[in-house]
Amino acid sequence: LLRIGVHRLYAHQAAALSSLDRGHSVVVTTPTSSGKSLCYLVPIMEAVARDRNARAMLMFPTKALAHDQLRVLRALDLGRDMNAALAPAAYDRDTPQASRKAVRYSARCILTNPDMVHVALLPHHALWRAFLQNLRYVVVDEAHMYRGTFGANVAFVLRRLRRLCEIYGSSPQFVFCTATIGNPREHCMALAGLESVDLIDADTAAGGTRTYALWVPPPQTDGARTSPVRDKDGAAKLSERKSTLHHVQHGVTDT
Repeated sequence: LLRIGVHRLYAHQAAALSSLDRGHSVVVTTPTSSGKSLCYLVPIMEAVARDRNARAMLMFPTKALAHDQLRVLRALDLGRDMNAALAPAAYDRDTPQASRKAVRYSARCILTNPDMVHVALLPHHALWRAFLQNLRYVVVDEAHMYRGTFGANVAFVLRRLRRLCEIYGSSPQFVFCTATIGNPREHCMALAGLESVDLIDADTAAGGTRTYALWVPPPQTDGARTSPVRDKDGAAKLSERKSTLHHVQHGVTDT
């Protein structure tokens, strides 16, 4: 952590790591830029440091998100040995056929999506024997997106994955990352068919000062209120009030 500039963990990160260290699955539901990725990267790196056969799967709803995270992982200065041991790689429809075998056998951390797991991993699980036997963590990012028909399909994919892991002798822990929703724990338990998931929902990340300003448009002569966006005069008045608020915040006096 010191190599990547992290000197202290936020309380919610420490709570997630503590739950994972006890062998539990967790769901981390905190705002954007609160450091959710460290909640799964740290245990994955620890697992690989202790056992070079350990594997992890990071599942994202889209290829773009997976490749964004891949760029972050490859940019981390974890030390030559750890960078080589982790060997993160994307496994999706854009992965060249010539490279897929190497990814299956060499990558300790695979970034993929539910569709690819359904099409390329589950039906051909014999090719993934070593990976499934040593799978320690399954990360489901943006878990709030898995709802409706899409969510039902992903739920079946995760259940099939868990069943294959059981056949091959592994029992991976799940780490769900989600935006703030009403029932994150119940949602993730239902999504993966898990009996228990620890909820981490206290955002303790640092944040800047916020100023909230509310403006109620004055009523018209008939008593109705109009939207300042739709009303030309109202939009002008809203712009004027924003300018006044800016001046107040910065101590500027109109002359």
